[in-house]
Amino acid sequence: MTQPAHAPLAERLRPASIDEVMGQSHLLGAGKPLAVAFASGRPHSMILWGPPGVGKTTLARLMAQAFDCAFIALSAVLAGVKDIREAVQQAELTQAQYKRQTLLFIDEIHRFNKAQQDALLPHVESGLFVFVGATTENPSFEVNSALLSRAAVYVLQSLTQDELGQLLDRACERELQGLTFDPEARQLLVSSADGDARKLLNHLEIVAHAVTGKRVTEADLARALSENLRRFDKGGEAFYDSISALHKSVRGSDPDAALYWFCRMLDGGTDPRYLARRLLRMASEDIGLADPRALQLCLNAADVYERLGSPEGELALAQALVYLAVAPKSNAVYTAYKQAQQLVKQAGSRPIPLHLRNAPTTLMKELGYGKQYRYAHDEPEAYAAGENYFPEGLEGTQVYFPTERGLEAKIAAKLNHLRELDKKARP
Repeated sequence: MTQPAHAPLAERLRPASIDEVMGQSHLLGAGKPLAVAFASGRPHSMILWGPPGVGKTTLARLMAQAFDCAFIALSAVLAGVKDIREAVQQAELTQAQYKRQTLLFIDEIHRFNKAQQDALLPHVESGLFVFVGATTENPSFEVNSALLSRAAVYVLQSLTQDELGQLLDRACERELQGLTFDPEARQLLVSSADGDARKLLNHLEIVAHAVTGKRVTEADLARALSENLRRFDKGGEAFYDSISALHKSVRGSDPDAALYWFCRMLDGGTDPRYLARRLLRMASEDIGLADPRALQLCLNAADVYERLGSPEGELALAQALVYLAVAPKSNAVYTAYKQAQQLVKQAGSRPIPLHLRNAPTTLMKELGYGKQYRYAHDEPEAYAAGENYFPEGLEGTQVYFPTERGLEAKIAAKLNHLRELDKKARP
């Protein structure tokens, strides 16, 4: 369908056929899932999961066209159960009068609550309409299992720089005849889109209206476009993937990668206080007693940020981050903590041994509370060799296994020595 001249550039360039879709070769290439679906002529319900501007809406429209379906589009941001009911009535009318199936496209399906998603189920099952949902969030978390089981999930990917470059050339050729770019300006514009085709075309349209000549330079881009933050959903999949990459870079002792992810998250708008809290977690989980100074350094860095604010305070966080990355690593305490939690669940509330109980009253003393307790400070090396501090049946249990890295190597040596004393003291 021909787009009106005043329509946005991204709308005017929306692919009219599957051959014009840019990217997604893993789904649209020969023999790939969506290519097979288009060729079969038999539509099926699906969820298209991917970042913004990769063609989710376009694919839904092309499916309706290819399968000769009536097309109804709803946005989960604005629609509710009432809108779903109206779509169902319209689909029933289309089926009765024209013998055509309806393709119901719901953008941002993750914003529908459970009741709204459940309202779709009987009509998806009956085949009244083909359901196509689009989401930027992980469907495993955001789409209820009943609906998820009735739809195939296809993962769309951000466009590569080469694909964005081809799209830029197509736009200039079809809609902006005569507009050319210096190589540096072209690369900068493509990079600014961050894999988002719509973003690229919106930026291109702004630039095309702003420049006076037909040759675009870096200076033209700087004048036309304000500073552009990278794509970053502070509550979504990209956010958690980024913090995962940061944490794993620290755990892997790569300060360079850690700084990259740290700066990328700051650039995307992450609250530095959140990053400070994550550093504290890393210090406890991945460094632990191999270097106890790491935890204190992170606390100090968080305090410095509170005193200085942005942007000066971020440097203290970066300093702590690098320290964590290069510090000796140990998850021994983290693992011991998890095992102790599991032990408590499995073993239940076993009676506390009498010699470990508190005895503040005469009755308690008569009952044997605290009897035969050995005060460690009165023993050689301030250690009651052979003593048991576990409930009955758990004697000798070990959940903490220190590593041979950093300070923990000394801790391991100390514990090994104490266990030797225990062996000698016990029958």
